[in-house]
Amino acid sequence: MGKLIKITEQPDDSDRKAIVDQLFTYNESTGAVYDLKSFAILIKDPRSGETAGGLWATCYYDWLHIELIFVPKELRGRKIGARLVRSAERWALRRGCVGVWLDTFEFQAPAFYQSLGYETFGHLPNYPRGSRRYFLRKEFSEST
Repeated sequence: MGKLIKITEQPDDSDRKAIVDQLFTYNESTGAVYDLKSFAILIKDPRSGETAGGLWATCYYDWLHIELIFVPKELRGRKIGARLVRSAERWALRRGCVGVWLDTFEFQAPAFYQSLGYETFGHLPNYPRGSRRYFLRKEFSEST
């Protein structure tokens, strides 16, 4: 049976699931256990109870990936961002993670993460055009 290659600009969730399921099955056959765990550390508005910001992360393949972090403008400068990242690091340590990685844009906060001990391990120039996207990591030591 021949395979047909087709580009679609409107894939659905079942298309993604078909790819992901087979990829994870292959990866697990090599001994790499995915074991995805997601969590969030939320900043709540004390009056409304609504989520105003926070951190969203996923843990898989023994690393924590900080996917999203946002501190509302009126709360910046109070070390809340650092508290969010440190809390995520403690969660990762309790889970036995090797380290934490994340990505950020040049116009966002690479210096902030570097001040917390993260090192740049790669970047994409012109992403978006005229800027850069940075990839940073913090690997835990045996004494951490």
